[in-house]
Amino acid sequence: MRSLRAWLRVARLLALLLVGLALASFVSLLERLPGDRMPLRQRLTRWYLARLSGALPFELRVHGELPGQPMLWVSNHVSWVDIPLLGGLLPLTFLSKAEVRQWPVAGWLAEKAGTLFIRRGSGDSRMINAQLATHLSRGRSLLVFPEGTTTDGQGLRTFHGRLMASAIEAGVPVQPVALRYRRNGQACELAPFIGDDDLVSHLKRLFAHDRGIVEIHLLPVLSSAHQDRNLLARQAHAAIHAVVCEVQEAPAIAA
Repeated sequence: MRSLRAWLRVARLLALLLVGLALASFVSLLERLPGDRMPLRQRLTRWYLARLSGALPFELRVHGELPGQPMLWVSNHVSWVDIPLLGGLLPLTFLSKAEVRQWPVAGWLAEKAGTLFIRRGSGDSRMINAQLATHLSRGRSLLVFPEGTTTDGQGLRTFHGRLMASAIEAGVPVQPVALRYRRNGQACELAPFIGDDDLVSHLKRLFAHDRGIVEIHLLPVLSSAHQDRNLLARQAHAAIHAVVCEVQEAPAIAA
């Protein structure tokens, strides 16, 4: 019975992949027309990711209120699963490492969804921040994973303050988001996508087990007005750390 359920989940996911390819092809056609297509991309992406999220073996629990204005969303990063779970809540644009663009199928889908890509260590942080600030100033929410990589979900790496500069420049608040994956009352060991893990193996592990729980904590908004980017990064880190690590106060991090 469990094996049959797993195959049905995989079949549903494959069907949704075909829907995603169709939507991406539609966006490709729209790109040939004049005009700004990003708002439409965001709405289509939100619609698609909400359905993809529903096909994943997780029960979604959202704590806090969704913001009613454009913000820079800042979240800890555990898995590729984070993206459909968060992207299904509101129209969002994601910032991703450039290597994702080279992934078969998924990279192309991410590009057509409007994902912004950054090359790590490329030295073009000013150009990237200007691009991100322009995106935010046009009333479009943006989500970044300031750790720069995924973790096992039980700790938090240093947040890179340079990614906060765009919120300061655009004059928009920062929305800290804490993700917690749970299974049987403990941290879920199946959700993290780290190290040399590959997507197919990860999917097999997820679908071979019963549904887990993912908590999305929308934490109090941080003002970016007259802020230092490193201080803003520390504030976001402390807020998320307190939830992820279940402590009352988070330790300070290096600027």
